[in-house]
Amino acid sequence: MARDILVLGAGMVGVSTAWHLLQRGHRVTLVDRNAPGRETSFGNAGIIQREAVRPYRFPRDLTTLTRVLPNRRVDIRYRPSGMAQAALPLFQYWRNSAPARYARIVPEYAALITRARDAHAAMIDAAGADDLIRQEGYLEVFRTADAFDAGCRQAEQDADEYGVTHDILDSDTLAQREPDLAPRLAGAIHWTQPWTATDPGALVAAYADHFQQQGGRFVQAPLETLSRHGNGWQAVAGGDTFFAEQVVLALGPWSTQWLDQQRLHVPLFVKRGYHMHYGARDNARLRHWLMDSETGYLLAPMRAGIRLTTGAELARHDARPHYRQLAAAEAVARTLFPLGDRLDPQPWMGARPCTPDMKPVIGPAPGLPGLWLAFGHGHQGFTMGPITGQLLGQMMDGEPTEVDMAPYRADRF
Repeated sequence: MARDILVLGAGMVGVSTAWHLLQRGHRVTLVDRNAPGRETSFGNAGIIQREAVRPYRFPRDLTTLTRVLPNRRVDIRYRPSGMAQAALPLFQYWRNSAPARYARIVPEYAALITRARDAHAAMIDAAGADDLIRQEGYLEVFRTADAFDAGCRQAEQDADEYGVTHDILDSDTLAQREPDLAPRLAGAIHWTQPWTATDPGALVAAYADHFQQQGGRFVQAPLETLSRHGNGWQAVAGGDTFFAEQVVLALGPWSTQWLDQQRLHVPLFVKRGYHMHYGARDNARLRHWLMDSETGYLLAPMRAGIRLTTGAELARHDARPHYRQLAAAEAVARTLFPLGDRLDPQPWMGARPCTPDMKPVIGPAPGLPGLWLAFGHGHQGFTMGPITGQLLGQMMDGEPTEVDMAPYRADRF
């Protein structure tokens, strides 16, 4: 039976959810203060991942923690105020990174990642967005033999357990694939299954355009209030009032402030990230998306230039930007590839919504009938958006889901 459904948030997760609900015959209105794909979904590395079956763990060994403490690393930085604000969820994150707990989390996380690319494929085809997609995987580059050997061992394990495919490139083969990289690198893992988007924000916009072409409604306006109304929900956005039988909250890091108003608390913290686009010197060419594994940044040959994305910054969501992490990543990247001038007026910054157990929140809001949740995807909102929308649509229509959804429900907290 068709229902009136309101989806709040037009990032990859919200747009994908609205798209799937519309395909199911519901009357769907999508609301966001910005155009689709202009927040966190805009600034990521643009990889639709298949190999990332293991979520990012909190470092627990003393050696790594000692390296992190000076706060000068490229892959992870922190602001004391942000650490203090998120102390409890960060402690829970640390606990869940212990070997036994983490071993239980990985297969639940992998159940989404291994289905994500196929979910994208259906939407890419429907939206006619093939021109934004490259199906060539990406390279994870290693500088030292020890790290390279460890990475290869993990890749073999993931191949056995989760069907992850890859090629091992020694130093010479890597130099042939990417002749403009610095010489004498240890090697690389070519992850062959992932797809990459040359403009991540444009891919979200293409999905949103198709949603509207098929009869969905998009309203660009800031959300002002959200409240129960009879057997349904009422939202005020941009001065207009919307009534719906059901609401999907897909506002990424902004989701919890609206849940708090409903007296429902879900532990969430943010990992901020930065990017900048560059040209290339001396007619150099970057042929693949490339992760500098031991340093913790990524270079991506996108439409707007070579995008450098940083690792994570643990900080308050509303704290002013701190560009030293980006500057440190740029300095190292210039030793790997001949980057040219910066192309953007200023760096971009976004915030990834993260949960203490590394899994997204997908499912009904406990004690709030008609309110559904879809956020907390951490580093993988761009990858997991379509599979989240597909599974949430099955849940909302009371159908069996192809994945056990209990590990992602909000009542697990």
